[in-house]
Amino acid sequence: MVRTYALLMWTWTRAAAAYPASFALMTVLGVFVAAMDVGVILIIFANTTTLGGFSRDEVLFLYGTSAVAFTICDTFVSNIDRVSEHIKAGTLDTFLIRPVSAWIQLATDRFVANRLGRVLQAGAVLGYAVVALSLDWGRAWMIPVMVITGIVIFAALWTIAGAAQFVLTDAPEVVNTFTYGSSTLTQYPLSIYARDLVSGVTYVLPLAFVNWQPGLYVLGRDDPFGTPGFMRFLGPAAALVLALVAALAWRQGIRHYRSTGS
Repeated sequence: MVRTYALLMWTWTRAAAAYPASFALMTVLGVFVAAMDVGVILIIFANTTTLGGFSRDEVLFLYGTSAVAFTICDTFVSNIDRVSEHIKAGTLDTFLIRPVSAWIQLATDRFVANRLGRVLQAGAVLGYAVVALSLDWGRAWMIPVMVITGIVIFAALWTIAGAAQFVLTDAPEVVNTFTYGSSTLTQYPLSIYARDLVSGVTYVLPLAFVNWQPGLYVLGRDDPFGTPGFMRFLGPAAALVLALVAALAWRQGIRHYRSTGS
């Protein structure tokens, strides 16, 4: 499966690289657009010293861990949100009759390698924050766990949102709400949001386990909402549960699909 994904990804990358100037320009533009999110954070801290009780470098740490996971998924998984386009065009049938998973084909369809620049930008912010905070290295082992957990959670969200389009058909805004909206929410400390919202993204849609709960452990901070300490370590379990839900939703979406006959 990995080999198939890599071959399909390389096919689209090679096609894009045929126009090197355009490829380089789009890569730089992607980094610039992603950097605007960091710019917003810096502007906020130009006018205050804390945000939700967290310093600038702590917020950049939370941003970095979330952004690395999200941009990796945005690069390698986000094309799933084109399901509705293929349904309306009648081209989804082609994906289903090939001896390769439809999920893999859709994820690699029109793969855009220049999005990798955004991953590097997010990684640079995370690296800066880790150095600036002088973190306790006895807790730093959680950082790669956070990134992997975030990748699984965001990939699952994209899969669920893609599966929903088998029913909704023409609702790309719903996909953006679950994916890009979730990314924006996790870029900041959850302490700035209402308690009910935080409860929802902890116990229903586990976005709090992307970077908030494990991030509190890395930073040595207590949860302002009073959740017990063991919650800091439940990220992998939450990601696994959501991945299983996403797999079931995707399977049901495929079963729900009715061929156009084209």
